[in-house]
Amino acid sequence: MSGRTPVEGADVCVVGAGPAGGIVADRLAADHEVVVLEAGPRFDPAERTDRQERAIRPAYDRPDVWEMGGPRDAHSASGERFYPLNHARVKGIGGSTLHWQGMVMRLHEDDFNSGSARGVGPDWPVDYADLRPYYAEAERELGVSGADDNPYAPPREEPHPMPAFPPSYSDSLFAEACEELEIDMHSVPNARNSEPYDGRPECVGYGTCQPVCPSGAKYDATTHIESAAARGAMVIDRAPVQRLEHDADRVTAAVYATPDGERHRQEADAVVVACGGVETPRLLLLSESTDYPDGLANSSGLVGRLFMDHLFAGAGGVLEEPTRQNHVGFYTSGCDQFYDDADAEVAPFKLEFFNYAGPSPVETALSADEWGDDLLEGLRDSYGNHVAMGALVEQLPREDSYVGLDPDRTDDHGNPVPDVHWSVGDRALRTIERANEIQTAVLEELGAEIEWVAGPDDTGPAYHHMGTTRMSDDPGAGVVDADCRTHDLENCWVASSSVFPTGGAMNPTLTIAALALRVADHVDGALR
Repeated sequence: MSGRTPVEGADVCVVGAGPAGGIVADRLAADHEVVVLEAGPRFDPAERTDRQERAIRPAYDRPDVWEMGGPRDAHSASGERFYPLNHARVKGIGGSTLHWQGMVMRLHEDDFNSGSARGVGPDWPVDYADLRPYYAEAERELGVSGADDNPYAPPREEPHPMPAFPPSYSDSLFAEACEELEIDMHSVPNARNSEPYDGRPECVGYGTCQPVCPSGAKYDATTHIESAAARGAMVIDRAPVQRLEHDADRVTAAVYATPDGERHRQEADAVVVACGGVETPRLLLLSESTDYPDGLANSSGLVGRLFMDHLFAGAGGVLEEPTRQNHVGFYTSGCDQFYDDADAEVAPFKLEFFNYAGPSPVETALSADEWGDDLLEGLRDSYGNHVAMGALVEQLPREDSYVGLDPDRTDDHGNPVPDVHWSVGDRALRTIERANEIQTAVLEELGAEIEWVAGPDDTGPAYHHMGTTRMSDDPGAGVVDADCRTHDLENCWVASSSVFPTGGAMNPTLTIAALALRVADHVDGALR
């Protein structure tokens, strides 16, 4: 895991060291010569407590925790809604899993057949049965704590690797209201350890899961990168890939820069692009040539197009009793009851019962104007009586929602920065209204004074970047085939949520991991 010079005779070059790239590299490194190129640095695990302190101090913004920002990470947002790209991404070994919340649900069966089952959107060229064994394997690889108490979840083949986290105190309050309203609550699968697992400790409740887990109980992709390196993979950090050199049918080399200003060419028999739903299409667009004047692997014209995210709906308020919020940094109960009611008019959505509503006592103290007894009295009066719910809502792929290149702005290497042009359709907005109706009904049943509602007019993204290199059987309707190999190039695969034809309303990382395991199998088969 040292040095930045190319590896001679490499079988596989993986671009990106997040969860997809880490899993692919780890799976292939035992039998093949693997090189991983990562744009960002290798963060020192010993510094995580310092990053935790930075996360809770009001002087710092969230991107500061993992050193995002500046010319390297410049971006544009030209769509009808501003897209704050750097708010929730990390460049570095581990990628976005360094600061993710860690929720890992499987997509539902109808998510793979939206056009057929719901009358809107495309069908995937694979279905739930194709991914089902990979889902189980991904749960073992990430380390998932969960239970079989969700009657609305798709069928499983075995229990989760670890037991679910118990319901929180505020979950018990929600349960009373939901029972009155005939709304079903159930546990939520988490990629964090409820008991020691795979050499990592159990969760000790720091409560700062987003944006940093100091203990290492929450999964992040450094686990797979370190394992890949132990198997013999060469991992090169601070090596942003500038373009993919190619001929008409194959990628021949990944050209990357180093901190000393040099450029190198990493040749390999197979290339796996795994740098997320924004940087993956950007790299392909930057790799244009006479063979591919509109961008590499872009004969369909869909590289960067059909950008999707999950939309947020929420509501919150206060109760006249303690709710013990911020004792748990992630949510432990959800509701998928309304998910499969989706049709052409209403999108699938899932409900979330938060354990972190309102400011924490530490955040309140650090931003307070008073100290001593006055501060203590203020904390006693205001802390711990908040309550809130959230929801994720599916956005359908749209032609006017895309990732392109900004012709007028460049990064620290002189390349056009990504331009996220984000548009949201009426179906999603109607669904946010439906989620808000349920959320406010629950809060009113609780007797809460509702203080805020995040509805259609002020919804925001979940930072799940999907759809920009769509999977399809028809080369004219997508960028990669059912095996995630590009239609145009025989030795180039994409491992990313960018291949999702539709997004459903489930957090995407478990599906990313399942597809990455499947990509590794196909790359291995192609190299033998």
